[in-house]
Amino acid sequence: MNQPEALDSDIRALQQWLRAAWQQLGDPALTIFARRELRNQMKQCSADLRDCLQRAAEQQPEPARPPIPHYSRPELRILSW
Repeated sequence: MNQPEALDSDIRALQQWLRAAWQQLGDPALTIFARRELRNQMKQCSADLRDCLQRAAEQQPEPARPPIPHYSRPELRILSW
């Protein structure tokens, strides 16, 4: 597995974990302490996800832009009859 594939895999895993954590956070049987710990873990996971997304954005090559045409002044000729 190369670097971009590993990064994509990490991003998907973090997103999946956060999705499951949000569902677990809605459980009324969760104690106050467990809820606080889960929110702390979610904050850390969100920061890790932001970091992974930033690294993925940096690895993306910029789209190729067509070269800007160089403007040159046309030669003017005066024609007389």
